[in-house]
Amino acid sequence: MSEEKTITMEEKAKVPDQKKSQKQYIRTSKGKRRIMQTVPRGRAYIQASLNNTIITITDLNGNVITWASAGSVGFRGPKKATPYAASIVIGKIADQLEPYSMKELTVFVHGIGNGRDSAIRTLTTKGFIIISIKERTLVLHYG
Repeated sequence: MSEEKTITMEEKAKVPDQKKSQKQYIRTSKGKRRIMQTVPRGRAYIQASLNNTIITITDLNGNVITWASAGSVGFRGPKKATPYAASIVIGKIADQLEPYSMKELTVFVHGIGNGRDSAIRTLTTKGFIIISIKERTLVLHYG
């Protein structure tokens, strides 16, 4: 009986060590170690202009987690405003969001570019759950 109790106490002592190894750490630009936190919900801001498509992902408080644009992915000139470029940008964003385990997004769309519909469709194909889509494009009324 006493052997069984010592085995269970040793197993219990090993459990906190396993939890420490499961934490993910990142290095900042100054070399400090920080714990990677999970962010299950966030906001996606899609700015689709006639010249470029910029996508920013934030948490619910508005802190930027990651961003990418068609120019940062490698497109130049008029190719930056295409729907294909927007889908490639979403692919880069999805790769950057894997450590955060983000699954649910509220999408805010701004602009009249060609990449806006393609970006939203690619978000769903990459496995994100879209809670809502809000249109933020200004409409002129010539008051």
